[in-house]
Amino acid sequence: METELLEKYRKAGRILAEVLHEAGPKVAVGVPLLDVADFVETSIRSKGAEPAFPCNISLDRNAAHYTPGPGDKSAFGECMVKLDVGVHVDGYVADAAITVDLSGHPDLTEASQAAMEAALELVGPGVSTAKIGAAIEEAITGYGFKPVSNLTGHGLSRYEAHDEPTVPNRAVQKGVILKEGDVIAIEPFATNGSGRISEAPINEIYGFSASRPVRLPQARMLMKEIMERYKTLPFARRWLKGERAEYALMQLLKSGAVHRYPVLWEVEGALVSQAEHTVVILEEECEVITRTGSSV
Repeated sequence: METELLEKYRKAGRILAEVLHEAGPKVAVGVPLLDVADFVETSIRSKGAEPAFPCNISLDRNAAHYTPGPGDKSAFGECMVKLDVGVHVDGYVADAAITVDLSGHPDLTEASQAAMEAALELVGPGVSTAKIGAAIEEAITGYGFKPVSNLTGHGLSRYEAHDEPTVPNRAVQKGVILKEGDVIAIEPFATNGSGRISEAPINEIYGFSASRPVRLPQARMLMKEIMERYKTLPFARRWLKGERAEYALMQLLKSGAVHRYPVLWEVEGALVSQAEHTVVILEEECEVITRTGSSV
């Protein structure tokens, strides 16, 4: 990987690690979710980067893709909180997550963290993602829980928060051999439920699909703004400003110019924990860019 690109990934990862370290203690019973999301996103910008996607704050059975809506008044209760943050520098993305357990289930939180550490002990050039998936599953089942089998880690690339290769959270027969230049987010999810997630009827996050003809002037203006500001990275409904912005968004959705990122939740309503780090694969080693101390 070129030094200039690696430094952009490193900067994104360093900022992300700082913001997560600062944000974690702010997650407490009675604190509004929107306060934490605003803190995360404002902090990223103040440190010289941009959010790669809206701050995800997924509670209890929700595994991913929840972010507060405009004017959201909800506050944290005694719940299991997944705080998933993305940062980009010139489009180069770092992605990491922690679980803050307010629900009294520390073993479930430890299971996903242990799976993360098991994966990081293995990752490197020439290693198969199947081997990483098997280590993740073994660690989680060792705690008596199940990995969420239909959620995976993923590759990261310029202005792409989800790219190839897929990094499974369970044992699979065939994986992808990691090579120099790959940037991956390893992302174990553990649950005391079925080990499966599905789409929930909740949506606050959207992404650009393709330029489409739309009649409403506000919709054309919004499509231009999305293309220029967010490109192919996800954005939040609450980020949109201006007259009739939400109506314009619905017109873009109807035209196929944008798509939804529905909340993903555990099918039995069980709790889900999460851990995540971003790793850059180098020629002879790898670097975890989203935590202090980079080499593994």
